Amino acid sequence: QVPLVESGGGLVQAGGSLRLSCAASGLTFANRAVGWFRQAPGKEREFVAVIAWIGGRTNYADSVKGRFTISRDNAKNTVYLQMNSLKPEDTAVYYCAADRWGDSASTSAGNFESWGQGTQVTVSS
Repeated sequence: QVPLVESGGGLVQAGGSLRLSCAASGLTFANRAVGWFRQAPGKEREFVAVIAWIGGRTNYADSVKGRFTISRDNAKNTVYLQMNSLKPEDTAVYYCAADRWGDSASTSAGNFESWGQGTQVTVSS
């Protein structure tokens, strides 16, 4: 059983929007930061956004700042990534993961665990 399940990906034209969801199954997000990462073909996995448990503080990659918004619904054990003004370079498989150290809100993929299987986002020009 995969502990995290991403959904909401799809094909969208440049300038469009998508909302990704990350639902926890078999684990809880309580007291843990949750991050979104993405990996394009032939590229390394890169940080996109993270949201902390305490205070809900957020951090974003420069490439998505002002266009993406991460949020969480603790009652539903779900984290969202609202993506607006999408660009072709946003095309990638998007993954969510839980902070292995709790609430460090790190931007490094190595500090995260319980990765989902990912959801494909394709932005056409």
